Amino acid sequence: MKSAIQPLDGVPCPENPEIEPARLAEERRRGRGAALNKTGRFEPLSRESFDDGWNSLEDLPPLQTHVQEERARTIITRNESPDISFDRSINPYRGCEHGCVYCFARPSHAFLGLSPGLDFETRLFAKPNAAQLLERELSKPGYSPRVIAIGTNTDPYQPLERRYTLMREILEVLENCSHPVAIVTKSALVTRDIDILARMAERNLVKVALSVTSLDRKLCRAMEPRASAPHKRLEAIKALSEAGIPTSVMMAPVIPALTDSEIESLLEAAAEHGAAEAGYVLLRLPLEVSELFRDWLLRERPNRYQHVMSLIRSMRGGKDYDAKWGERMRGGGPYADQISKRFSLAAKRLSLNLRRKKLNTDDFVQPQKGGVQLDLF
Repeated sequence: MKSAIQPLDGVPCPENPEIEPARLAEERRRGRGAALNKTGRFEPLSRESFDDGWNSLEDLPPLQTHVQEERARTIITRNESPDISFDRSINPYRGCEHGCVYCFARPSHAFLGLSPGLDFETRLFAKPNAAQLLERELSKPGYSPRVIAIGTNTDPYQPLERRYTLMREILEVLENCSHPVAIVTKSALVTRDIDILARMAERNLVKVALSVTSLDRKLCRAMEPRASAPHKRLEAIKALSEAGIPTSVMMAPVIPALTDSEIESLLEAAAEHGAAEAGYVLLRLPLEVSELFRDWLLRERPNRYQHVMSLIRSMRGGKDYDAKWGERMRGGGPYADQISKRFSLAAKRLSLNLRRKKLNTDDFVQPQKGGVQLDLF
């Protein structure tokens, strides 16, 4: 039987020497963030490949990105979370080719019967009717405009956007009806849409945040293999800012004992490139993300494993993750407080966050041609 799985190269998990997660061969997963591809948690059967001794692993080709088009029925997602600043969002894609190993959205792939591991970054879904659905939903009687957030789950400017241009189509709809939008991305591709974004900015309808995790290019390449290099994200901040578009930097996530030492230098670089606001999110490891991230640490930074995980648990009540409202984004305890104070002091020194930009919802005009009648087929 052909197999894509290899053992952990003889390196046991420090927490349990009997656990040796199966890793995909390095040659097959080159350029990917995760090394595991375990069956999704909702599946009745768990499948695991293994080397049958016939030396057939080298015959398997490198993993390719596969895209499936999804005819979505709705496009605006609502939420009632008390610790985020928006109540609605849009995700034109499922899965993300950026492959950020720490991505908290990975577990959502299990709802599709797929693995939050390598499936999340290689088996993607695009919603080609996203703009049409948006226009239709904005046309519904009684719709009340509030800021729509895009990029809160998977990145709208991931490499797939170059082919599908769904984000540009969505922005065209929002611009035409004067609807405010807040964008978060790790991709310099956002500068492609500066023409639309600049026009929207003139009417106070848009904010853009570039997520910059680290200035260390080698570390970013390992953690976020297909996201834009950090210097490219800083250049995007500069280009957007110079075009009059309110731009901020998000240090998301802050990883203790790995990237938290860069808080001050990263904010300084962002401020020099024109960022007006800054925010951060502490590393989150829900469900399958915990194992994927711990495996990544063992592969890429084995000498940091114990220190990083110890600090994470000190901020999460002794666990890898605690989803408690009010703490899931920031954590708790002395070390979390130290990160918060450092970030706040650095932002104040650099004159970031002096004024939080509130977007305009007063000029919204409902689109007329979208209608509310759903397709029968």
